[in-house]
Amino acid sequence: MVNCQFGCLPTIIGSVPHKDPVRACELVTHYLRDLPAWPQLPKRTFLENMYAQYSEGFPGIVIKNEKIYVDCQQDLTKQLEQFYTDYLANDFSRYTLSPEYAAGFHTFIKLDKLSSRAVKGHVTGPVSWGLTVTDETGKGIIYDDTLGDVVPKFLRLKASWQEQVLSKLNRNTIMFVDEPYMTAFGSIAMQLSREQVISALEETFAGIKGIKGVHCCGNTDWSILLQTSTNIIHYDAYKYADSLAIYIPEVKKFLDRGGYVGWGIIPTDAESVEKESVASLKDRLEEAMAPFTRKGIPFQTLIDQGLLLSACGLGPIGSESAAERTLQLLADLSKTMRSKYLK
Repeated sequence: MVNCQFGCLPTIIGSVPHKDPVRACELVTHYLRDLPAWPQLPKRTFLENMYAQYSEGFPGIVIKNEKIYVDCQQDLTKQLEQFYTDYLANDFSRYTLSPEYAAGFHTFIKLDKLSSRAVKGHVTGPVSWGLTVTDETGKGIIYDDTLGDVVPKFLRLKASWQEQVLSKLNRNTIMFVDEPYMTAFGSIAMQLSREQVISALEETFAGIKGIKGVHCCGNTDWSILLQTSTNIIHYDAYKYADSLAIYIPEVKKFLDRGGYVGWGIIPTDAESVEKESVASLKDRLEEAMAPFTRKGIPFQTLIDQGLLLSACGLGPIGSESAAERTLQLLADLSKTMRSKYLK
């Protein structure tokens, strides 16, 4: 499926504000019939927070009082030995998502009436996870020589296990690596080099056999992410449409090698969702595409090799009704674009 044309089909980043996994799965399969994604439910429990959710099995991990950290005061030797044994054997059987941490995932994989083109999963990226999960002093574990090496390898195994399970629903899988902290690249908040970022991402990507994507919901140095082996670049085209347009030569090379752009054109705050319509979002999307067409990228290429998404996850949007309106707008905008522009 890597050589397919998505033609502006819709999908989502992952999180929704719902607490009921059955209802959440009903919504994603109704509105995203071609590319449904399993729903993350961060309001259901802290364990479904995008950092806690992928923490099971990490050496020394502690979750307490809605905080997540690694206890480096304990002897981690045996846990680290077990991890590297599993990693070298590519044995991801210990690196699961349990129902307690991912109710939406376990409800989703039990669905038996999907007729989708692919199914979408997601894992938090090594940069964001490694900066958010700290040691007991508050320092991001990505800066620790030992644990920083484990992080991308650990998430690689998590992604591999998840993809294998999802492939039983549909052999065509899309796995996103979510990197919101890439907005801090180049600032004092992130002391990582370009090479370190790419290396960490490539390690995690190596565990994904199907289509792989990367998500960042703000301004970043897109040339870094475009240089990786990712198949999909997703960005917030609603608030930061110009941010990707700075890198048009790199985007052109990316599209020429068969890459896809995920246009995050649906807003994720309730006030903006309420005031937008399919017509206004269509205009906004075409305006976001215009700088690329002016620099020689065919409009039809952007359509054929495009996906439509919300700008970020819907978990923080507030109400369930706002999230459901967002999904409705997303599905209707996709239908409109495909009806008008697909040959």
